[in-house]
Amino acid sequence: MGIGAVAAMRYVKDGIKAAKLVMDHTEHTLLVGEKATSFAISMGLAGPADLSSPESIEKWTIWRQNHCQPNFWKNVVPAGSCGPYHPIDVPSGESKASAKHVLEWTQGDICQGLFEPNNLLEPVNPHLKSINRHNHDTISMAVIDKMGHVAVGTSTNGATFKIPGRVGDGPIPGSSAYADDEVGACGATGDGDIMMRFLPCYQVVESMRRGMEPRDAALDAILRIARKYPDFVGAVFAINKKGVHAGACHGWTFQYSVRNSSMQDVEVITVAH
Repeated sequence: MGIGAVAAMRYVKDGIKAAKLVMDHTEHTLLVGEKATSFAISMGLAGPADLSSPESIEKWTIWRQNHCQPNFWKNVVPAGSCGPYHPIDVPSGESKASAKHVLEWTQGDICQGLFEPNNLLEPVNPHLKSINRHNHDTISMAVIDKMGHVAVGTSTNGATFKIPGRVGDGPIPGSSAYADDEVGACGATGDGDIMMRFLPCYQVVESMRRGMEPRDAALDAILRIARKYPDFVGAVFAINKKGVHAGACHGWTFQYSVRNSSMQDVEVITVAH
């Protein structure tokens, strides 16, 4: 049950190395923010460094020119700009018209189209807030060594255009990764803001502990999320201590890769929704 994690850590490239330093050299589970950066640099990792690339700067510039759309804000004004934002209470049905008037007065025509039946102050465009395969970059990996020890790790930059300070499922124990030598391991990727509410990898490992095969355990975890959030995008892989593996996904076609000592090359497994 050894664990280490960092979150919201800026200016240090090797987040996964910093997480292992937390595991190996502290009694803590999770370090965050600027103090996580200071810890990583003090332990020998390179930094502070500018982690921007020409591609990321170009993407950010285009986003700013598009009035910071899409983004992850909701129930705020002004909804169609780069802020600063202010909260607006979701009104009751009888005051819906007045709320619409307030928003239109604040933003002019920018709010037209945001109001749909039963969808007050929620974006019409479902991609405005969602995390999908085009805007995040999670990598999760599990390893079983020759002694039977199981390890798993996850690294991610998070969601593109996230609100500063946002922490996703990557560093949350049991959400994007979980492992137990007695059972096996799980890794996850997708809409971490949704998935972390369910701790899917903890569930997968515990399901395997109770006798479920990896495929059934992975599918059960995904379906539990889908019942509550039918539009979410995500996937998990599961591997038991014998090396039997499987994956399950929702909202996309997911691929994971496998290699063991008897294989000449990596095998890529495709899992269809």
